[in-house]
Amino acid sequence: MNIGLFTDTYFPQVSGVATSIKTLRDQLEKQGHQVYIFTTTDPNVERNVYERNVFRFSSIPFVSFTERRIAVRGLFQAYQIAKELNLDIVHTQTEFSMGWIGKFVARNLEIPCLHTYHTMYEDYLHYVANGKILKPVHVKQGTLAFCYHLTGVVAPSDRVLTTLTDYGVKTPIRVIPTGVNLHQYEQPDTANLRRELGYQTDTPVILSLSRLAYEKNIKESIAAMPRILAEVPNAQLLIVGDGPAKEDLEQQVKDAGLTDHISFTGQVDNNDVFRYYHMANVFLSSSDSESQGLTYIEAMAAGTKIVVMTSPYTDELLSKRTLGVTFKTEDEMVTNVVDYLKHGDEEQDPDLLARKLAEISADTFGQRVIEFYQDAQASYEATHEDTPDFSN
Repeated sequence: MNIGLFTDTYFPQVSGVATSIKTLRDQLEKQGHQVYIFTTTDPNVERNVYERNVFRFSSIPFVSFTERRIAVRGLFQAYQIAKELNLDIVHTQTEFSMGWIGKFVARNLEIPCLHTYHTMYEDYLHYVANGKILKPVHVKQGTLAFCYHLTGVVAPSDRVLTTLTDYGVKTPIRVIPTGVNLHQYEQPDTANLRRELGYQTDTPVILSLSRLAYEKNIKESIAAMPRILAEVPNAQLLIVGDGPAKEDLEQQVKDAGLTDHISFTGQVDNNDVFRYYHMANVFLSSSDSESQGLTYIEAMAAGTKIVVMTSPYTDELLSKRTLGVTFKTEDEMVTNVVDYLKHGDEEQDPDLLARKLAEISADTFGQRVIEFYQDAQASYEATHEDTPDFSN
């Protein structure tokens, strides 16, 4: 198949969406399919730099979210390119500019258009006029408008499925969690990284890895550190990533007198991320805004114990304590982090971990998406008006 992925977010931007798209592209190409990325220009990518099968369209920073881009032209240019490439299917990854361009291309080429709903927008309304303009009802209306006339929707988790169903989306939805390239996690190099970071081989390290955004709630992890240090005096919290909340988080650390125990790395290369998971003793997240939580399964792939905020998704993912635990309160967070730092190596279940990793592998992810494409093509060919439910 010739597959067009339409997205506002792609490397070198760092996000779970960009990582998911790269994983999808790699898996589709591994199965012999041709994949073409239709995305926005990026100030960190020179215009004359060749990127294999990547087409970039003029864009500007998104309002109040300047790290993300919105295409300002390219509708007919994208159509002409897609026509020349003889695309068989369009798979949109955004509900904004490039998503609408992808829908336009699919409709005019008369080919199926699938969509992955990555983002729980109700958690991000504060980015626009501090939440005073856009309300949850606007998210619902925008989602319904975009999902209209799609052939199918990929939901990365049951939480997304429930949200879309509650909104009233009628398009067939299939839950397909983004996978992780497990081979990348097979040979960690933790000793050198710990040395680079100034840690001893036995230093208890808590890892927070995400975009440093306010909805990630990293301030709660920082606030819990004094209580963790009371139990594990030499513990370190390493905060990996960059984003709009970074300065406030750094100030919080200074104000609390925790600079000797909390460090910031800034943004790291996506190809090095797995080293940080392996190096840590515990992965900690206080976020309650995840549609799936790709960092959670990346930590699991590294065999690192996980302590994250409770949700239907995380409660199902972390079915046994040997994998990780969820928490509702700061007391539960502190208790579990301390317990893993002291006794985490004692809690192992290799068979359960192997089964979980098989479920979240990139190979499984890619195969399930390809099956959805094939079902979508069969449905589209059968009728352009009636879209039967093939979501099961």
